Amino acid sequence: MALVVFVLAAILMLAQGLQKTLVETGSSDNALVIRRSSESEVQSGVERYQASIVETDPAVTIGKDGKRLLAKEIVVLITLPKRGTNAPSNVTIRGITEESLKLRPQVKLIKGRMPRPGSAEIVTGGSVAKRFNGADIGESLRFGTRDWTVVGVFDAGTTGFNSEIWGDAEQLMQAFRRPVYSSVLFKLRDPGDFEALKNRVEKDPRLTLEIKRETQYYEDQSKMMAKFLRILGISLTTIFSLGAIIGAMITMYAAVANRIGEIGTLRALGFQRASILIAFLLESLLLGLAGGVAGLLCASLMQFVSISTVNFQTFSELEFTFSLNGEIVYIALIFSLIMGFVGGVLPAIRASRMNIVDALRES
Repeated sequence: MALVVFVLAAILMLAQGLQKTLVETGSSDNALVIRRSSESEVQSGVERYQASIVETDPAVTIGKDGKRLLAKEIVVLITLPKRGTNAPSNVTIRGITEESLKLRPQVKLIKGRMPRPGSAEIVTGGSVAKRFNGADIGESLRFGTRDWTVVGVFDAGTTGFNSEIWGDAEQLMQAFRRPVYSSVLFKLRDPGDFEALKNRVEKDPRLTLEIKRETQYYEDQSKMMAKFLRILGISLTTIFSLGAIIGAMITMYAAVANRIGEIGTLRALGFQRASILIAFLLESLLLGLAGGVAGLLCASLMQFVSISTVNFQTFSELEFTFSLNGEIVYIALIFSLIMGFVGGVLPAIRASRMNIVDALRES
């Protein structure tokens, strides 16, 4: 039972960790504009004149320096070899502007410096620098028909930005021959006016764009992968639980066989059949609960493990950690109690139906 609960909790933690990483990537104060019907920034294309129209909207916050807190960015995928194995994997390249860092305060430069505008310089997320060849500070990467020098490494905490490479947007657009932006990101002057802004942008006949809160966008990016992991976890757990239930049933049948004399004595003293039934069911439920707690304790240690996988929505590699929350604890414990109940109900019924005389004779 403990092993079954461990598998269930671990896979649910995996899905929760993926979702948490992507949701924390965004900010509820930021709005993201992409092409209508695009599933991600990689598939999106925002024309320059459309980006200019969005930039002049009164909902965009103006900073203390008088500039609008808005970034026109480009997002593309490239393939890089991993350190040690040289196995290829997709990595997200993000073309940024001067305002990009102001819109993402969770991103901190930990080594080197930011790339100079107009140069073939890049900075890499801590996860990328650690896992891919040529991605650490002082090294160089070749993509988009150019050689790019890594001049810095940044840390974005547990967010998805840690798995990205950043460079100057205009230089990356030239290198990849992209005439349009992938997205427009800006800080909302008043987050409460988002719905009015959404209607204004999406109903403008000059635009073929849609707008989402940044948190909602990244939550949508995690849904497909998280759903797959949850279905996988429930399917595997259901199969494994059959073995655990059979084991619990054998254990409880053995307990009944070893206590035939006790059962007969209790019945002779006046205990009702229902009392015998409840006693054995409670024992089985306690065994299930003990297995659930043991499985959860082991699963909680997985929070110290980081893994990387390809996000089905963006096809780029993403590093994240297992995440345990109250909902997963509740589901795991309820599942362990269900296993205990199903495994103990038949032995308990057998014990409660024993004839007093037969039970005392067999003892």
